Amino acid sequence: MDTTKPKDDPASDALTPQYTVDEGERVDAVINASGHAQELERNFSLLSAAAVGICTGNSWVALGGSIVISLYNGGPPGVIYELFAASFFYWLLAACIAELVSAIPSSAGVYHWASVTPGPKYGRVVGYFAGWWNFLAYAFGAASMSAIMANEILAMYGLFHPEFVYQRWHTFVVYLITTWMCCAMVLFANRALPLVNQIGLFLIVAGCLVTVLVCAIMPGTTGAGYASNDFVWRDFLNQTGYSSDGFAFLAGMLNASFAVGVPDCVAHLAEEIPRPRVNVPKAIAMQMAVGLLTAFIYLVAIFYSINDFDALLSNTYTIPLAELYHQATSSRAGALGLLIVVFLPSVCTCIGIYITAGRMLWTLARDDATPFSHTLGRISPTYKNPFNATVACGIIITVLGAIYVGSTTAFNAFVGSFVVLTTLSYLAAILPHFLSRRRHVVPGPFWMPDSIAYVVGGIGCAYIVVFVVIYCFPYAMPFDAASMNYSCLITGGLTIFVGAWWVWIRNKGYVGPQALIEGEIQMAAEQHHARISSEKA
Repeated sequence: MDTTKPKDDPASDALTPQYTVDEGERVDAVINASGHAQELERNFSLLSAAAVGICTGNSWVALGGSIVISLYNGGPPGVIYELFAASFFYWLLAACIAELVSAIPSSAGVYHWASVTPGPKYGRVVGYFAGWWNFLAYAFGAASMSAIMANEILAMYGLFHPEFVYQRWHTFVVYLITTWMCCAMVLFANRALPLVNQIGLFLIVAGCLVTVLVCAIMPGTTGAGYASNDFVWRDFLNQTGYSSDGFAFLAGMLNASFAVGVPDCVAHLAEEIPRPRVNVPKAIAMQMAVGLLTAFIYLVAIFYSINDFDALLSNTYTIPLAELYHQATSSRAGALGLLIVVFLPSVCTCIGIYITAGRMLWTLARDDATPFSHTLGRISPTYKNPFNATVACGIIITVLGAIYVGSTTAFNAFVGSFVVLTTLSYLAAILPHFLSRRRHVVPGPFWMPDSIAYVVGGIGCAYIVVFVVIYCFPYAMPFDAASMNYSCLITGGLTIFVGAWWVWIRNKGYVGPQALIEGEIQMAAEQHHARISSEKA
């Protein structure tokens, strides 16, 4: 891939280099790309880092756990085609993120990039909001996965207890257990996390294959039969109340975006993996490819095993997968087995999200962007991880879980807020990158040529601008206070809170992510422009 900047680059004083282009290992020995001393151990290899990305994304499990959101927006054909549509846009965003992390491999991720790409004048405030949006998004992502796990456990119980009457507080109690179980794993087993995520990678791939085989074989064996080709591929079922099938389809992409929408998660391990400028972009590509492939195969298999779609929509289980698997296997025991196959990777996913959320909060705190920054910005000398920041994440996610007790659409709000906040944080880093003609970033090993980069970035940014609005529309029509989409309220309210904190700290020493020491900056600029001059000659 071309590693040069455009030939009409401005002078070096317009650059804000963050990393030497060719001497990554040399700089790494002195200071990492965040400008901070290297505090975290580099425990992750390329495979284990990719495993974190795959486990955190866990596309087929996320799709299955949140499938109720999109079944009303087109039925099986809608879910399948919405997956491909959302994946197309997220592949474009992933390419932009890979370019930035290759140039600036920092655990701060979009927080750091958004502080650099707008330039010195606006970088501090843009990066601040991007970092907070990204952290809050992963908090909602962790809440979503804890809710999925809680509902999976309750559905397992409900399969064998037909008299069980579900109450929302049941979900909250199990939610607390799953939340702190995953949080404790991240807190106390830092060195085991690479192995845990590699096990998670195996569970995700093997679980997908087992589910596909069971759903492909059992309906024919039990005599229940398979769904028709038209049902799976053609019969678009719009049950949202919106008159436009096209709008219902676009709104239904929320579920797919939730499943594939974490291309930046591996970037938060940039300070824990060797040669991050090369390995992190590779890990992102592996994550996106495995996620799309497993999700597509899984959807086709489960949709062909449906024999009563109305029963699926009206089931009394806490998660529609229980009814779907019951139809596929014609057996409660079989449905239980498949739910266990979904639950185990869900645990790994929740752990992966906690890894990302804790490290994101820590990077904000070490730059004094949060309350109690001196506490949250510490690395535990005992456990070698951002212990305090991860505990704070657990507390925040516990509070979010309380929303379940009072709202029937809490899960939808978690999913919607996650997607909206992550994409806004990406926009804050990517849009200024292209508006400034990429002049504030010294290219890394992965650097797209202009002819490709501006098309990729332009389409990706347009997707975010349009779909942030669409994902805030009510889930169905008509709607009332109980069924309203509160993603816009949550995003706006949290942004106001974060903005108020910005007003408080902006003149109290907050400078944002630190650049490399002055000598390293000058060396990076000289190397970069020497390369351009030699290529011109």
